[in-house]
Amino acid sequence: MASIDLADRSLDLGEWAAATPDADAVFTAAVREWLTENLVGDFAALRGRGGPGSEHEFFAQRLEWDRYLARAGWTCLGWPVRHGGRGATLDQRIIFHQEYARADAPARVNHLGEELLGPTLIEFGTEEQKQRFLPGIVDVTELWAQGYSEPGAGSDLAAVSTSARLEDGRWHLDGQKIWTSLAHVAQWAFVLCRTEPGSTRHHGLSFLLVPLDQDGITVRPIQQLTGTSEFNEVFFDDAVTDADLIVGEPGGGWPVAMGLLQFERGVSTLGQQVGFARELEAVTALARRNGALDNPEIATRIARAGIGLRVMRAHAPAVIDAAPGADSVAKLLWANWHRDLGELAMDVVGAASLIGPDATVEGVPNDITDPEHVELDEWQRLYLFTRADTIYGGSNEVQRNIIAERVLGLPREARV
Repeated sequence: MASIDLADRSLDLGEWAAATPDADAVFTAAVREWLTENLVGDFAALRGRGGPGSEHEFFAQRLEWDRYLARAGWTCLGWPVRHGGRGATLDQRIIFHQEYARADAPARVNHLGEELLGPTLIEFGTEEQKQRFLPGIVDVTELWAQGYSEPGAGSDLAAVSTSARLEDGRWHLDGQKIWTSLAHVAQWAFVLCRTEPGSTRHHGLSFLLVPLDQDGITVRPIQQLTGTSEFNEVFFDDAVTDADLIVGEPGGGWPVAMGLLQFERGVSTLGQQVGFARELEAVTALARRNGALDNPEIATRIARAGIGLRVMRAHAPAVIDAAPGADSVAKLLWANWHRDLGELAMDVVGAASLIGPDATVEGVPNDITDPEHVELDEWQRLYLFTRADTIYGGSNEVQRNIIAERVLGLPREARV
């Protein structure tokens, strides 16, 4: 097989694949070999860490792992080479996700930057913004948080009321965001806010890039059902950012915000589906070990989960090609599937799923949450975390409205 210098970021993986026989096989072998040789030593302790409900685990160590991946050329695979990426094909990105999951490598900490903001800046940002922010995402030296939802504007994103006004060459922000993932560890946030007083709905919104380490911003972690605090509420009290740190035109932030969500629900979900497959495999193996698989109802639900996973995979090309409504359908598919998997896991475990330790665990190796918390097992964490799947990222109700109104052409829902 032909060798491939994975650390050479000047190598365009797409062009290399087009000119290399059996490129996918070579790439698969290279990914597998690199993970085998490098997920060792201190990094070996990170295997399987940081998944849903366990975002607090080994955060500092997983951050260092992400930076180690960057130095070896494994971040931002699908970005163009001129922006620091690798120009990887869709098949190569799928291969990487599959091999990464197969190696039980730890959950990444730079998803919001690498999979959401980076592609959005490449699509909508200025050259100055790309030069300023893309390198920090590629090498994982700057982390990002998402400032979308508000107490009165969750799934109805067009109802945001956080405002910004332009004074003396800077935007001044006032308002509150909530469910802000990783804001307590991020240096920056991309914030959707209202910059035209009196505007309503999709009009008058702007997409700003805001530094979080300043006096005008307060970040308060929110304890979740799992006992961890991935989410936060963020308060803006005359917080500021430079005038040129707006993506798109003033008042034209809605298309940028929707473009980012398209990235979130598109290619970036490929890795998510690989993770889902591994979770289903683990639940099935548990059912086989403890005899739950002998229960016809459990066996049927496991079989249906397998079918549902195949449906998601079959639907993925429509999302990637941006077919109308495909991203909303995809959100409904994976959110309901994952929620049901959490319930299935509890039923496979049986009565023991209701029993938790009666003591707290001290010294959990992390640096972003209180080290004293009730320790849950992996299935309890999965179940509790997946209760939110049908809400965050656009609730089921909102996705169904989008499909009904924008794809099927049904009358719009009456708004109060």
